[in-house]
Amino acid sequence: MSKNEWATKDFYAVLGVAKDAEQSAIKKAYRKLAKDNHPDSHPGDTARHERFKQVAEAYDVIGDAKKRKEYDEIRDAYAHGGFPGGFPGGFEGAFRGGGGFGGAGGQEFDLGDILGGMFGGGGYPQGRARTRQPRRGADIETETTIGFKEAVEGTTLSLRLRSDAPCENCRGTGGKPGTTPHTCTTCGGTGQVTASMGGAFLMNETCPACHGRQLVYDEPCPVCHGTGHGVAERTINARIPAGVKDGSKIRLKGKGGAGELGGPAGDLHILVHVRPDRLFKRKGDNLTLEVPITFDEAALGGQITVPTLDGSRVTVKIPAGTPNGRSFRVRGKGVPKPGKPGDLLVTVQVQVPPTLS
Repeated sequence: MSKNEWATKDFYAVLGVAKDAEQSAIKKAYRKLAKDNHPDSHPGDTARHERFKQVAEAYDVIGDAKKRKEYDEIRDAYAHGGFPGGFPGGFEGAFRGGGGFGGAGGQEFDLGDILGGMFGGGGYPQGRARTRQPRRGADIETETTIGFKEAVEGTTLSLRLRSDAPCENCRGTGGKPGTTPHTCTTCGGTGQVTASMGGAFLMNETCPACHGRQLVYDEPCPVCHGTGHGVAERTINARIPAGVKDGSKIRLKGKGGAGELGGPAGDLHILVHVRPDRLFKRKGDNLTLEVPITFDEAALGGQITVPTLDGSRVTVKIPAGTPNGRSFRVRGKGVPKPGKPGDLLVTVQVQVPPTLS
């Protein structure tokens, strides 16, 4: 259907509903008419087949609240003389000086703003493509495993990444270098085509001919075969902050996939796994350590020397009569953090001899 016909067709009349009908009423009317005129129920009945197409076409517009609003605006403008003479100069000309749809002082209106959603982002006559906008690059996810000490103290990792990127040979255009593109005839330069989902259901999808670029080359790039996509490998340094926990996700802004047409790069998300330590465990910002002591050290008291995660050793005083499982706090020897670091919690395990002398 020509774009000139959108303003001249009464979709409400096609479905037999009032202009101010609720969306539920429109949906109900569509279902009844679609059922009554479905080609599967009336094979060979061309009149019903044509009626079915008209019903589906009408519901595709006024069955969607956003499209319905745009359609109503166009219909109102047409009813008030906004498109005199049946769109002189073409549909776009009716908006841009071809017959007088303008505001006070000859102000012109952008047809693309009104019809952008209705025609899947097209809005312009076939052969005139809308300018493609910069597009943000894709986010990339990866994972890494670090040691317990690295997680507590922080570390810098060198990560080798492999991700999608614009083809280096054609710089993402999909065409053979040195050749000139032309508007895609499959989608008319919109980058999208309408596909049937079965029955009366339609949806927009990326044009298979130009892959959404709106332009095509007669000679495709010999490296990417016209897709415009390639694979990039790179190495980045990623800082893992001190105190990261097992299962944490680190986000590095701008380290993901490259953007298109000057758009910003995506982000890199790193899932961190932490290997357990042979001696130390973690409890919030504190580290825990179990240390065996003898029966006489527990009964009479004494001093023991215990290791810390940074490699140094500290002395812990054991009072007389210390029970099994008692914990002693060594301040500042836990997880480093701004301000006040965590502590080291030393839990004693009394080794009772099987026989007493």
